Amino acid sequence: MRIAILSSEVVPFAKTGGLADVAGALPKALKGQGVDARVILPLYQQIDRSLLSTSIIEDVPVEWRGQIRPTRVYESDAVGAPAYLIDAPEYFATSSIYGYANDHERFAFFSRAALALVKHLDWQPGIVHGNDWPCGFAMIELRARRRYDDFFRNTRTLFSIHNLAYQGAFDPNDLWRLGFGESPDKDDFMLKGVASALKAGLISADALSTVSRRYAEEIQTPEHGSGLDWLLRARRNRLAGITNGVDYEIWNPETDPHIAANFSAADLTGKRECKQDLLRRFGMPEDLDRPIIAIISRLVSQKGYDLIRQIAGAIVQTGSFFIALGAGAKEYEDFLQRWHDSTPRQVGIYKGYAGEPLAHQIEAGADMFLMPSYYEPCGLNQMYSMRYGTVPVVRATGGLDDTVEDFDPARETGNGFKFREYKAGALLEKIREALYFYSKPDVWQKIQLNGMSMDNSWEAAAQKYTQLYQEIIELPYRTDN
Repeated sequence: MRIAILSSEVVPFAKTGGLADVAGALPKALKGQGVDARVILPLYQQIDRSLLSTSIIEDVPVEWRGQIRPTRVYESDAVGAPAYLIDAPEYFATSSIYGYANDHERFAFFSRAALALVKHLDWQPGIVHGNDWPCGFAMIELRARRRYDDFFRNTRTLFSIHNLAYQGAFDPNDLWRLGFGESPDKDDFMLKGVASALKAGLISADALSTVSRRYAEEIQTPEHGSGLDWLLRARRNRLAGITNGVDYEIWNPETDPHIAANFSAADLTGKRECKQDLLRRFGMPEDLDRPIIAIISRLVSQKGYDLIRQIAGAIVQTGSFFIALGAGAKEYEDFLQRWHDSTPRQVGIYKGYAGEPLAHQIEAGADMFLMPSYYEPCGLNQMYSMRYGTVPVVRATGGLDDTVEDFDPARETGNGFKFREYKAGALLEKIREALYFYSKPDVWQKIQLNGMSMDNSWEAAAQKYTQLYQEIIELPYRTDN
């Protein structure tokens, strides 16, 4: 089975969120299942060139805007499976991955170049697996290609939704320039007067997936469907929910090189050393008996920062430490700064992204990890936290609901604490409940061990993807709506 995975970001090359973690881990996990999986992404300016091999594919012919544009492609084995990076400086020699007026043109070219690459390699994929709106262009183009290009005649498509809110909207007048100006392609892009690359992918792919079972259900509702719930309900028989996995070679407290001391479920001693190290890093009192509540996320309303802001005073009154890492909306950055300035010995913040080491140190040193998201397609930090004996406190939405089980003291089951109503009071109540059990060391350790024993590995997720790929390959292909 041959799978071409297209993604706009891939760890360890370039990352803004969980999509990169998935795209970096899935190919290697599929390789373990005997699948020939290869990942394709753009070569951004920010990418560390030492990750690239000396092997270069020259002059891949990309048909673009009426001309053949010879394109160079770099190879890498940094993800544990073949990776190809499309070198197009006029589009990707940028300081960030997204945020440009011509993003739609940049990723339309990427999609075109990715399809040209697999054909140039004479490597015929059974499935082209596109991720999020930047790859919607590849889904709709491949549907058209199957009408006239024998090379792609039997190739199927899977389109994965990592966050439905990001839809790749642009001026529909540009559709002609990108090669999608005629029906049915043009019609499949149109959404409330703009062109949407996400909608085009949703409507044209052979099958759809998203990153948790619960999120697959939620996006079919008006509340979480971002204006596309009608389309997802219409295609629900082709929509699967597969929860993301964790790369335990990277996120493993027994071997993690970034943390102050290694530890395991059999011996949690090192976690206390990690807690001491974390308090030192943030210049806070080394009181190891006081709990540390932590959060790592983009500073946006989706992540529940409006709830945290409402109960900031109450959190401080519990006596807990609070540590936050992230960047985003100025209003939340300013809130965190004011909170830290007023209570510097209890509240530690790092505005920005300090790279992977600090994230690992927070996961290892914290006692509780907060994820009060309004919606969360999957979430990875709650799974990282459980592996590190850090108990998640989450809202029951999307992948958080699928992966976190509320602690039941009567049966001593559950790996975290979960609230349902999106209200500050409900979040505070769960924090207080968690703090109550934190004060009972034997019970707290039971919750920690319940989480550390969970199998959220990519091996388990890869098995489900392999099964889904096989089902898709057996589908009749689509050449129209």
